[in-house]
Amino acid sequence: QVQLVESGGGLVQAGGSLRLSCAASGRTFRIYVMAWFRQAPGKEREFVGSITWSGGSTYYADSVKGRFTISRDNAKNTMDLQMSNLKYEDTAVYYCAAGRQTGAYDSWGQGTQVTVSS
Repeated sequence: QVQLVESGGGLVQAGGSLRLSCAASGRTFRIYVMAWFRQAPGKEREFVGSITWSGGSTYYADSVKGRFTISRDNAKNTMDLQMSNLKYEDTAVYYCAAGRQTGAYDSWGQGTQVTVSS
């Protein structure tokens, strides 16, 4: 099993920046891809972006493209989400996830709250 723990959430003004981090432990050798998802109140969980663990290839949802950047540090088993030019609609609980193939995430973190004030 892979355990994931997010950190770095908080309150930020619109237009500001925030950096989230996800620390992976356990059977990290099984990870092929990691991703960020988010869920706003009353809405379904949505995909934010992903990164392949070895090659570092990234993919982003259109809603965050150009504003969010995902990176990973294989040596530290961490994945970061740098969020810039934050908007009110980015307010959500952000989750990191890991999987052995793209689109199939079987490990999830507990989530971290991001609140953007307008």
